[in-house]
Amino acid sequence: MSGTVDRHRRRRAGRAAALVALGAAAAMTAAACGSGGPDSRTGGGAAEYADLSTQVVGEQSEPGEPVSGGEISYVTYNGVGTLDPADGQDGGATGGSEMAAIYDVLMRYDLESKEYVPQLAQGLSSTDDDTVWTMELRPDAMFSDGTAVDADAVVASIDRYVQRSGTHAQVWTASVAETEAVDDQTVRFTLERSWNEFPNLLTTGPGMIVAPTADAGGEFTPIGAGPFVVESFAPQEELVLTGRSDYWNGSPHLDRLVFPAMVNEHAKLDTLRTGGVDVAYLRYPDTVREALDDGLPGLVYSASMGGIGIINNRDGHPGEDLRVRQAIVAATDPEYFVERFAEGLGLPGAEMFQDWSRWHGDVAADGYDPDRARELLEEAKADGYDGRLTFVGLGDVQNDALAFQTMLDAVGFDVEIDYVPTINALIDALYVKHDYDLAYSGFNVLDESPFTRLYGNLHSESTANVLGYEDPQMDDLLVRLQTASDSGERQEVIDEIQQVVDETAPMAVVDAGRYFIPWAQDVHGVVPSSDGILLFGEAWKSGR
Repeated sequence: MSGTVDRHRRRRAGRAAALVALGAAAAMTAAACGSGGPDSRTGGGAAEYADLSTQVVGEQSEPGEPVSGGEISYVTYNGVGTLDPADGQDGGATGGSEMAAIYDVLMRYDLESKEYVPQLAQGLSSTDDDTVWTMELRPDAMFSDGTAVDADAVVASIDRYVQRSGTHAQVWTASVAETEAVDDQTVRFTLERSWNEFPNLLTTGPGMIVAPTADAGGEFTPIGAGPFVVESFAPQEELVLTGRSDYWNGSPHLDRLVFPAMVNEHAKLDTLRTGGVDVAYLRYPDTVREALDDGLPGLVYSASMGGIGIINNRDGHPGEDLRVRQAIVAATDPEYFVERFAEGLGLPGAEMFQDWSRWHGDVAADGYDPDRARELLEEAKADGYDGRLTFVGLGDVQNDALAFQTMLDAVGFDVEIDYVPTINALIDALYVKHDYDLAYSGFNVLDESPFTRLYGNLHSESTANVLGYEDPQMDDLLVRLQTASDSGERQEVIDEIQQVVDETAPMAVVDAGRYFIPWAQDVHGVVPSSDGILLFGEAWKSGR
């Protein structure tokens, strides 16, 4: 590998002068877009914001014995549009909690032990080399239509998810050679290579088991093995679930679980404070810090690379030239971006894994260096590049586009902004047509399994690779990351990945993600899992 660790230490030279040059633009900043058990808590507040990782925070009094009855309402990031795990995003921000309530998950991630534990599954074990995993199913688990959750049903559900290109289907296909029913209660997964984090895939979409009868009649019906069933569903408006008396873990305490749609984050927090809802998903730094200042109990969960300047590396775009990509990265100041985009309340940083992450290592990003950006850009222009870039952004949220335009124009680029009207149009431009030079998005890499999303975003054969990035050295490192036997070996590989990112500049990291899901003081028994997914099978409300 070219270069040394020392070459990748943070570069500070020239930063102060460059910030003065950007100061006038900064003055016109627009507003930001606008467990020892489930009741174990650690303190939390805005002062600790930069140090929080993924944990339950806040203080609650001893709740006493669970009380049955009533309902909990959870206003999530956005109203869910589908209840099919294979037909949409399945993370905590995008329907994961809703679908886990209906289908359950085979495994869950325990925050305290930092281990994967059985949920709908009864047990999961692997061979010594972690290439063959054997899952035992619960003999008493039933779908809500009365049919058994047996091995054939689990295999069929996973096959359906993969064939319909669910969110994690690409990683599954690249990692799992065979999924087979050994007998009625046993499923065997044979992997392409060793992977001791394989259970992570079973905490999300592939582990949400859809009943074989769900597709009967040609129209999807949400039939699962979770603690709740669908009472009513108005896509993007409201989902109402009712408790199941025949759930494998006993009837849930709640009569109903309601997911109303609400977009404005300040309205979410105000409604939570006044008792209009019981749980709220907060994504933006200002509302997250405000809720932490309130001392509300809830789940903080953090994701590395939550904010990325994504560069189109494909042929025919300026980013196919390494010098152009390196110039974009060197011109990008995370602190200025966060000041412009989120009024300085985010977690700015050019490193893939910041110091709050367990994967923060000794190798730092090259980072902000406007003089180097100018030199690289001049070299590219001397060979015929005209300096033009098209930034594709969402018309309703313009601060990201304007921040990148200001930073890049300051070193000699000519950035034109192409605003699109909807999220769907932005997804189409970036992920389907690849019709962009630069845009703002996020990878949201989780500490519990960094491989999963790093593979999806950086491997040359991944269909989710929005960058069009192809680097054989990176492909080899991602395989090594997957097969790493322990955290020490995984850290070494992640450090090497950071070095290759520095050298090949596929994207510009600007921010990490820190999200907060607070709940009311009378809400108890919520069980967090991976990726911000909450499980409500044991949840209840006191004071009834």
